[in-house]
Amino acid sequence: MTFFERVYRAVKRIPYGKVSSYGKVAEAAGNKRMARQVGWALHSNPAPEEIPCYRVVFKDGRLSSAFAFGGESVQRALLEKEGIKFDEKGRVKPCFFV
Repeated sequence: MTFFERVYRAVKRIPYGKVSSYGKVAEAAGNKRMARQVGWALHSNPAPEEIPCYRVVFKDGRLSSAFAFGGESVQRALLEKEGIKFDEKGRVKPCFFV
């Protein structure tokens, strides 16, 4: 199984209404030092309807300005639809991390 495939498997495991960080996904995929490669994998997401890449955010709760499927505002809307709340700086609140 490739690193990208392990990333997709890890992202599929993020529960509805929760988020994870690039670093945590990298760790779950077998190499905690490959957080940037997680971003590349998500940018190449072959099945966005099955792999909820919008649930992956920076460890401080910031959203990616390079979100591949419509930009930061689309990512935020998808997260809000799942009940995820943001702080006054626009970051995902810590209680929503797995």
